[in-house]
Amino acid sequence: MTGNGTGDTEALREEIRRTRVELGETMEALAAKADVKARLKESAGQARERMREQAAQTVARVRGQAARGAGMARAQAHEKGELVRAQAHEKGELVRRNPLPWATITAGAVAAVVLLMIVRGRRR
Repeated sequence: MTGNGTGDTEALREEIRRTRVELGETMEALAAKADVKARLKESAGQARERMREQAAQTVARVRGQAARGAGMARAQAHEKGELVRAQAHEKGELVRRNPLPWATITAGAVAAVVLLMIVRGRRR
């Protein structure tokens, strides 16, 4: 030391203090890098969080697709229902306008059933 007073001593002390602080921070950083267990836990936590986010996105996407599919199915069912109603109405009108063929078919079916019952009764 070239002693021209306390200024140099104080400056040296301040530099030593800063060096100690920097050395302490460097040691903490090295200790953190050397702590493999903690680093693994941290990376596992990050991976777990990424998986949760991906799962949430997948669930949202699937729900959206299901909702669209259900909407389309409802629309198609409604269209088919309307078509069946229209066809049934047309057939009903056809029967009302000309009931004779349908009455003949119905009478024939009843006669066939009665005939089958008679034939079965005789076999027993």
